[in-house]
Amino acid sequence: MFGDYSLADLSSIFVMQGFAGLILFSVYVLMALGLAIIFGQMGVINMAHGEFMILGAYVTYLCSSFFQTYLPALFGAYFFVAMALAFLASGAMGMLVEWALIRHLYKRPLDTLLATWGLSLILQQAYRTIFGPREVGVELPSWMMGSIPVTDSIEVQINGLFVIAVTTVITLGVAVLIYRSRFGAQIRAVMSNRPMAGAVGIDTEKVDRYTFGLGCGIAGIAGSAFTMIGSTGPTSGQLYIVDTFLIVVFGGAASLLGTIASAFSISQTQSTLEFFLSGSMAKVLTLLAVVAILMLRPQGLFTLKVRR
Repeated sequence: MFGDYSLADLSSIFVMQGFAGLILFSVYVLMALGLAIIFGQMGVINMAHGEFMILGAYVTYLCSSFFQTYLPALFGAYFFVAMALAFLASGAMGMLVEWALIRHLYKRPLDTLLATWGLSLILQQAYRTIFGPREVGVELPSWMMGSIPVTDSIEVQINGLFVIAVTTVITLGVAVLIYRSRFGAQIRAVMSNRPMAGAVGIDTEKVDRYTFGLGCGIAGIAGSAFTMIGSTGPTSGQLYIVDTFLIVVFGGAASLLGTIASAFSISQTQSTLEFFLSGSMAKVLTLLAVVAILMLRPQGLFTLKVRR
């Protein structure tokens, strides 16, 4: 016996905490994948990335309300439509922001931090004006509710499994796009040597715009997933932006594999520590551990090999 818990009880609790960590890992990966593309591949410090995520969450909320009111017979399938619209809305806004703001700052990467921080404040106020200051929630379809019993004492949430499945599909899709497609080769060429890429006929401005839009679109999908684990408010994105940057830097700024490994390590560590400590203390200890590792390995967990 360990205190008031038996060994079997502790095993069940750790399994449930591990599953909760997987759900948090899934949201972190979706957020960090978009940021890894924008920050790791483009070198843009996008402090408004959380607001692109919340745009996807608000799109999901609007879809939920629309289907409930006008298409109740199809309400069970609305979440798939919401994710597609969240990707398109966040991606389109990302391309607009790249054209209007970011493209003028590629030679001044630190200025992108200030510019996108100002953009995040503008978007937060816009959300507050349009949707109100109070947080809103999304009603899930009936098939997403409930849980699946694994053992007599362990159950897993169906919506959590759905988030994990979506994350797996999106991650594989991004990996194929970046490393196995013509567009991915163009992205890597432009980010490695922009003048040479332009010299061989690649439209670098178009690649920049689509790359930024892709990263923001993935953040929109993360916003859809976020509605399953939390309510949506104008400033909800700021709760995740620090963790997301930490994941990208810890994993290696230009490594998608490092981003995934970093998200898994941080989410599982934080979820496990929350069982023994408060949530804020778990975050502090996780942050201290990451900082200590980065002091020993500043390049992150994974680094890209380049020819010299």
